[in-house]
Amino acid sequence: MQMDDIRAILAACEVFKGLDSAQLAGIAAICRPCRFETGETIYRQGGLGEEIFIIAEGQVILERAVSVGPRKGTVPVAVLGKGKLMGAWSTLLNEPHTLMLSAVCKRPAVLLAINGAEFRRQMTGDTLLGFRILEKLCFLLRDRVQAMLGAMDNL
Repeated sequence: MQMDDIRAILAACEVFKGLDSAQLAGIAAICRPCRFETGETIYRQGGLGEEIFIIAEGQVILERAVSVGPRKGTVPVAVLGKGKLMGAWSTLLNEPHTLMLSAVCKRPAVLLAINGAEFRRQMTGDTLLGFRILEKLCFLLRDRVQAMLGAMDNL
């Protein structure tokens, strides 16, 4: 994948829309493209979250393992497609975070992985960038928490 492709994917992402070309180039420099096949787990609930993922192609389902009395299983929380971001807590907290959900490929996917610690360094080095990203992440996290609570209501 070429740098121009990575910058275009970032520019279309819900969290990076509206950033200038220099900011996008800085973020693109720390992106690592990766591929996952249908049914493959990208990350698992309970693991340590140290990366952010942007979906460039494909579809990913976020799900939560639950245990209610004798009932055990997984509850789908969201289905994400192109331009969506997942795994953002490590960027906010400046430390690895225990993942609250699992991410599994619903369709073959190409993702951009960004190390949370490296991204945080960029955000603290450019406070305007940091503020804009944190503001968008707050809205994203609010929506994901609401989706998770809604999924739990359906148990």
